[in-house]
Amino acid sequence: MTDIETVLVELKRGVDQIYSENDLIEKLKEKRPLRVKLGADPTAPDIHLGHTVVLNKLRQFQNFGHDVYFLIGDFTATVGDPSGKNATRPPLSREDVLKNAETYKEQIFKILDPAKTHVVFNSQWLNELGTVGMIRLASNYTVARMLERDDFKKRFANNQSIAIHEFIYPLLQGQDSVALEADVELGGTDQTFNLLMGRELQKAAGQKPQVAMTLPLLVGLDGEKKMSKSLGNYIGVDEAPNDMFGKVMSISDELMWDWYNLLSFRPLTEIAQFKEEVANGRNPRDVKILLAKEIIARFHDEAAADAAEQDFINRFQKGAIPDEMPELTLSHELPLANVLKEANLVASTSDANRMIKQGAVKIDGEKVSDEQAKQPLAKGTAVYQVGKRKFARITLN
Repeated sequence: MTDIETVLVELKRGVDQIYSENDLIEKLKEKRPLRVKLGADPTAPDIHLGHTVVLNKLRQFQNFGHDVYFLIGDFTATVGDPSGKNATRPPLSREDVLKNAETYKEQIFKILDPAKTHVVFNSQWLNELGTVGMIRLASNYTVARMLERDDFKKRFANNQSIAIHEFIYPLLQGQDSVALEADVELGGTDQTFNLLMGRELQKAAGQKPQVAMTLPLLVGLDGEKKMSKSLGNYIGVDEAPNDMFGKVMSISDELMWDWYNLLSFRPLTEIAQFKEEVANGRNPRDVKILLAKEIIARFHDEAAADAAEQDFINRFQKGAIPDEMPELTLSHELPLANVLKEANLVASTSDANRMIKQGAVKIDGEKVSDEQAKQPLAKGTAVYQVGKRKFARITLN
């Protein structure tokens, strides 16, 4: 393979769609550092593993000598991105945006090379648009074209409100690409409309259109919905090693392969080999441990990964926790006693309370005290145990 073909194979790994691959090849042939953009509205303070799917791809571009522009949407976050939403998303205050932005700047360098990363804020140019500039920007697109967007189309069909500012959002994101003269923009599959808007506005501005690359959304710990802080099904990049390890080990064996494809830096041939070994009888838990350690080493270090594995062995394997157990997802908040009853781990809530008092109830290998049982349960997935033989993997959303 030629150098460009080799690079293309790596850049396409884990990517859902490229708009268009021919454009990307032509840009790679120019033999210059490409300007690769990722926009992130700082709507929450922490970056989780779902965000790192795209960040890992940015790092790949850096490894091939390209420049990354990590765009913090301090202006657009005050508007509110409607992507994937079935209702109008409330905008954030300027104070919250700036506080979250500082956290983002700290966390992205766990993955990206600081020497090849330009951190920019879109208020730098969007604040300058003014009323006339905003009207000119809005003139580039029609309401009919906006309503082609899937989430707008559904809300319109269901007579749900769509605020005018939501039509403005994708135009602003597209304007970011014009301002940066981006060669490539990355985003999740839910950002496809916004990324393609960048191509349209660049054409209108007389620029070569950017290549839009979309990546799959990482499914969270619940095995159903995309990883999200609001759903509590996430692993934050700043979480403690032991917490990370336990959460990775809680995902289903089937979901593990998607996580390998989207999060692991191992060669695809090695992942395929793991899959074959599991099909031939290897315990999937052993392969999951390797994934957990790889993730922890990336955000902490090898020693922390080894210590987390040992802690897991001490708490779980030596405690004879089985590999297979019933699984349950609860979307409403319940006291611990009710959760245990819902999972059929006890016959009644009074039975649950009696077992808690006896110290016979554990969550992720840790005994639950009477006092702890009165506190709200943490969201996410954990192994609940009653006595020595009753187990259930329960996800609380």
